[in-house]
Amino acid sequence: MRLKNSKIIVIKIGSSLLVDGKKNIRKKWLSSFAKDICKLKSKNKKIIIVSSGAIALGCKKMNYNKTSLKLDQSQAIASIGQIELMNLFSQIFLKFKLNISQILLTLDDTEERRRSINAKRTLENLFKLDYIPVVNENDTIATSEIKFGDNDRLASRVAQITNADTLILLSDVDGLYTKNPKKFKDAKLIREVRDFKEIKNVNIKGITQFGSGGMNTKIEAAKICNLAGCDMVIANGLNLNPITQIEKNNSSTWFISKITKLHARKKWIISSISPKGELIIDDGAKKALASGKSLLAAGIKKVSGKFNKGDHIKILDIKRKEFARGLSSFSSEEINKILGYHSNEIQKILGYVSKSEVVHKDDMVEV
Repeated sequence: MRLKNSKIIVIKIGSSLLVDGKKNIRKKWLSSFAKDICKLKSKNKKIIIVSSGAIALGCKKMNYNKTSLKLDQSQAIASIGQIELMNLFSQIFLKFKLNISQILLTLDDTEERRRSINAKRTLENLFKLDYIPVVNENDTIATSEIKFGDNDRLASRVAQITNADTLILLSDVDGLYTKNPKKFKDAKLIREVRDFKEIKNVNIKGITQFGSGGMNTKIEAAKICNLAGCDMVIANGLNLNPITQIEKNNSSTWFISKITKLHARKKWIISSISPKGELIIDDGAKKALASGKSLLAAGIKKVSGKFNKGDHIKILDIKRKEFARGLSSFSSEEINKILGYHSNEIQKILGYVSKSEVVHKDDMVEV
């Protein structure tokens, strides 16, 4: 029912779904997946595919072992494998008269507002041209400092940017379990999550030879999605026709968003993957923010990290619990000079005219 009501659907495919443990390409599976896409498009769904596999296919072509690759070697192998990946999609999807395009993104493309808007417009224009965007992280230029780290979170960011209704993470397990099902027979599948507090003790890793994302990163992806008003489902992608299987049975985990109305700009703010710093505020400031007011310097107790004006930051309460996120109107250096002071004293302290709000209410979202 949830997929039926979704207009924009992002589907993430892991490397292990395209390449098996013996480095064989799973063409039969990809054909069945293409059939599922045809069904969704026949119902006027807009589809974006986020696919891993460039490094896995590069390793296959060059007969390399991924685990022994250094960063610069991975970038070169990704460059080789990306062509293999798109050729694979093109060959299979063409049989079903599905048009595909390629989009490579880095973290900065989504963290900077202007670039994220440009990415959204490109995706929207591809929808109008009846093309299916196939998105991957730009492994050929990304470094360890700016990489998403895995395509689960990349997919969640793409879902946020495009205002998608549902993100489907196709994995090698049915969903989120109470324990690791590969080790414990009494592990039970969690079919629905509406509050992340319920799963705070769940810690399951699922690293394969080619994949980089474990269950923890999938949960992080779900948080990004849900904060942006998008539902997310973790489902077993190893089966043929994996999307059809989600609709047929209930053997998956749905993360249901409680947020229904949030401006696109605020969705972007709340979904930031790499906030640059933190502000610890007192109880008075927290109460003011909860009532819809801006954050002033007088209510700030401490600054952590180094950041510039306009950067994403976390806002923590006195117990260091995250309360909100926002865009700073000052650099961390400036805030350290003015914290605890009233707004009318800022100009005298800094020596120049500036805003009175450290984080304006329009640039802030409670978490």
